[in-house]
Amino acid sequence: MIKLTEINRAEAIRYMGGSGVEMNEAMDALLRSCEKELQNAAAVKYLYKKIPLQDSGLLIGKAVKKHLENCGEAIILCATIGAKVDKLIRSASVTDMAKAVVIDAIASAAVEQVCEKLDEIIKNENPDKYLTWRFSPGYGDYPIELQEKFLQILDAPRKIGLCSNENSLLTPSKSVTAIIGVSDTPLEKKRLGCAYCNLNKTCKFRKSGEHCEI
Repeated sequence: MIKLTEINRAEAIRYMGGSGVEMNEAMDALLRSCEKELQNAAAVKYLYKKIPLQDSGLLIGKAVKKHLENCGEAIILCATIGAKVDKLIRSASVTDMAKAVVIDAIASAAVEQVCEKLDEIIKNENPDKYLTWRFSPGYGDYPIELQEKFLQILDAPRKIGLCSNENSLLTPSKSVTAIIGVSDTPLEKKRLGCAYCNLNKTCKFRKSGEHCEI
């Protein structure tokens, strides 16, 4: 079971920096306050499942084929911190935009933190396998429309209430779907890089001279 006992503040600040927010004493106090609110609102839920890659219908596009090269199986996963977090962000955006930005950044850091802990669980359950890093619909030329297929395979709408809308965006919004390649032999380490990401024209990190570490 994954719990958000504390949020990675450094990562949250990095997200805020991508939004053009500078830290000061008042912002630090707001960060601490918002962190408590988010922890009270968050409801961590996740699912994962190992599947054979052949005939899975998930190998669409050059990027994911390269990423999963030499992998016979994959683990697909989804994670969310819940609908109450979306409500918290919406409420703040009406009354205090600075607070909304901070909560949004903390929430983004929180869901990534959940995914990192899920990575550890999956790694520990597959000690004799070689695993790739997480690769999500929307990376490179990997169609974001595959969100729906991921959710269907995991039965996520029924089990944890995680769905996708007509634009293939996840609801609740602070959620993730991803695929991890599984191999019996060592894998070449790969990086996606900004040049191959379909968000490189609008990415808030690139605008501030940073990157998302993918």
